[in-house]
Amino acid sequence: MPELSERRGIWRRFLIGAALIVLVTAASTAVAALHEINQISAALNESPRLQLGTSLAPVPSGGPENVLVIGSDKLAKTAGVDSLSPAHSDTLMLVRIDPKAKATTMLSIPRDLKVTIYPRHGLPTTQKINAAYAIGGPRLAVETVHRVTGLKVSHVVDVNFRGFREVVDALGCVYVDVDRRYFNNNAGLGPGSNYAVINVQPGYQKLCGQHALDYVRYRHTDNDIVRSARQQDFLRQVRSQVSARKLFDKAGKLINIFADNTASDIHSTSALRRLVQVMLGVTDKPIKQVKFHGRLGPSYVYATPLQIKAAVRQFLYLRPERGPLAKQRKRAPGARAGKRSSGSGVNLIDATSTSQAQGQIAKPRVGFPVYYPRKLVSGSSFAQDAPRTYTIQGNDNHRYRAYKMVVSTGYIGEYYGVQGTSWLDPPILASASETRKIAGRQYMLFFNGDRLRLVAWRTKHASYWISNTLRQTLSAREMLGVARSLTHTR
Repeated sequence: MPELSERRGIWRRFLIGAALIVLVTAASTAVAALHEINQISAALNESPRLQLGTSLAPVPSGGPENVLVIGSDKLAKTAGVDSLSPAHSDTLMLVRIDPKAKATTMLSIPRDLKVTIYPRHGLPTTQKINAAYAIGGPRLAVETVHRVTGLKVSHVVDVNFRGFREVVDALGCVYVDVDRRYFNNNAGLGPGSNYAVINVQPGYQKLCGQHALDYVRYRHTDNDIVRSARQQDFLRQVRSQVSARKLFDKAGKLINIFADNTASDIHSTSALRRLVQVMLGVTDKPIKQVKFHGRLGPSYVYATPLQIKAAVRQFLYLRPERGPLAKQRKRAPGARAGKRSSGSGVNLIDATSTSQAQGQIAKPRVGFPVYYPRKLVSGSSFAQDAPRTYTIQGNDNHRYRAYKMVVSTGYIGEYYGVQGTSWLDPPILASASETRKIAGRQYMLFFNGDRLRLVAWRTKHASYWISNTLRQTLSAREMLGVARSLTHTR
């Protein structure tokens, strides 16, 4: 059993990733097990019922649904953990389920967004948007989201992250391309200075419950924008690996996990059936993360009415948008200087000597040819003196050797990398956006909008790829430039 202080810290730091995986998995399970809708309804009736009054908007049968996912420690409070302090929310995420749209859209509202909150009793107060939940519970959170965005909310799911661990384990864990090492042990730190203990190594690997939670909840040396991008990437990898058959086989267990770890307004069989019918129209459509552009301040995230309006328009109509997942960047302390290209060309630097040294370290440890980049993006440097060499357990129960070189762009939370493994068909390389032959090498290209997320290729011995940063800040030209520069050790 964890100590009470540790449990408090866990409940107070609920993440967006937990909410998303529980919501989306439960939704897909409901589709796979439509004939078991009475069982689902009975399970939900065992979970707490949210009192939302008239704050929800009725939806015509078959119409699009806007579901507000709230990540909170409310269920921990009712269980007696730190029950004297008010419940807190750390996540506000809108999910639009519209069978007529090209994709299911998600809009993360920054927890530190500066807004005016109008409690039912008392004067208006200017605070971070996540304070609405502490002041007036889920009802005030819904009303504040509506007032800020103008969006009507049809359903609310209030979820804790205990279910995150249980769902990930129930699905047999998830293969994740971890961009860098995430580490914190709190040794020698005094009270009030502690962050969650974590030690997740870089590289493509299988993450199970607690390690997956550690990865998505990390926020020690980056910020909420980077964390949201990491959680978005995690969800994308989950969706690409979880088949309808697996969900169907796990339906009963997943339904119970969802019911045990959520509170919602969805309790009647008729309401659930309407929602499931809408979900039937989106099961084969991708999930798209809507960009929320704001300015990071010392305490708040600031967004103008025009920026909020642009995010809402993208959420409703999924209009194409160019550029990285978020535009604002902060230089990491002590990072090397470098000029990024702003024109049609690409600005790369020679890194042959340091890269070759990394390749020579990895070569005797993995047993297959090691490729290293002779070129890096300007301002970049290796985040570690040596690459990580390790073994991946495949979904076929075979063990494959692998290496990961981690490169920092010099900006907070931005790492790209070179991965190689003797596993020729890892899940990450399924369903490429396109293939392109360049200088005799057949590349698999994986896009997210106009951003090139992954560049990969195979030989008869191994598979290799270049991964973009979590915020996808490297341009397609930079990604391809680094990929073309890779050469194997002699």
